[in-house]
Amino acid sequence: MLHLQNTAIRPDIAAMRLVVALLILAGVYGGNAVADETATAVAAIPQPVPLPRPRPPMRPAWIEPHSFREAAGPDFNSDAVTDKLSDCDERLAKIAVIAAMPRLVGPGSCGGGDIVRVDAVLLGDNKRIAIKPAPYLRCLMAEQLTVWVRDEAAPRVAATGATLRTVDTYDDFDCRGRNRVVGAKMSEHGKGNAVDVRSLTFADGRVVHLTDMTAPKDLRDDLRKFACARFSTVLGPGSDGYHESHIHLDLAERRNGYRICQWDVREPPKVEPPQQQMKPEPEQAEPAKEEGEAVTVVEFDGKPVPLPTPRPRHRAAPAQKL
Repeated sequence: MLHLQNTAIRPDIAAMRLVVALLILAGVYGGNAVADETATAVAAIPQPVPLPRPRPPMRPAWIEPHSFREAAGPDFNSDAVTDKLSDCDERLAKIAVIAAMPRLVGPGSCGGGDIVRVDAVLLGDNKRIAIKPAPYLRCLMAEQLTVWVRDEAAPRVAATGATLRTVDTYDDFDCRGRNRVVGAKMSEHGKGNAVDVRSLTFADGRVVHLTDMTAPKDLRDDLRKFACARFSTVLGPGSDGYHESHIHLDLAERRNGYRICQWDVREPPKVEPPQQQMKPEPEQAEPAKEEGEAVTVVEFDGKPVPLPTPRPRHRAAPAQKL
C-alpha cells in the first residue's frame, strides 16, 4: 500500500518514447511542423505533482505532569507541609481578610507556595477596603500590598476629603512570560509576586485611575512615592509601553537590592487658546480731486464720508451739414 506522502503521478513510458523519436526527427529534418508536434506532445505529458509535507504535531503549551513530584517542582519540601499558618499568614490575618490557598502549580518555575487570596484590607472601627478582583499572591507580597493600601493610600485619599472604599486590580497570579511575550523570562506574576493596580474607588462613587492625567496630581505623586519606597519594582506610564493603563507592583529580588521605579505622573498638555488678532480698520482715503471736480460730504454711521459728484458731461459737437 502506498503512502500519500510518497505518492506521485508517474509519466507514461510509451509517451516518453514517442517524444524522444519526435525530437530526433526534428533534429534531423528541422521541420517546423515536427517541432510544433513535439511541443504539443511534451505539454500533454502529465508532470509529477509533489504533495505537501505533513505538518509537525502541535505541542501543548503545558505538558500535563504525570506525578505529584513533577507537578510540585524540585523546590517542594514535603516535610514542610502542615496545616499551620505561617508567620506571614498570622501577621496578615490581623490586617486583611485572606483565604489560604493550596500550592500553585505551573510549568517550570511558575507557581509557588504560601499563597493567599486577599479579599479586603481591614481598618479600625470594623471598616474595610475591598480589593477587587481579589488577587492571588504569595504572602509576603500580599502583606506589602495590604500595608501600602492601609497605611499610605487610604490616609492620602482621606487628606483630600474623600474615603477610599475599593482598590481595583488588573492582574495578579498568571503563569506567563514578562509582558506576555512567548519565550520571555518568567514574569513575577507567574510566581504570585506581583499585582497590577488600575484605579481607586471612593465612597462617593468617584473612580480615580492612577494613570489618568486629569486625576489630582498631588495624590498620584504621593502614591508613587510611597509605592517606590515599598516595592522593588514599580512600572507605569513611561516605563516600557506595556503599563500605560495600570501600575505594576512586585517584590522581585535583584543583585545588591537594585530597585526600579518608572512611573511618570503626567499632566494633560496645556493648549493655549488661539489669540484673535484685531484687524485694523481700513483708513478711508479721501478721493483725489481732479480739476473742476466737486466733492460732497455726507455722514454715514456718525462718520463723514466724502462722495465725489459726477463730472459734467461734455457738450455734444453740432452735427455738420453735408
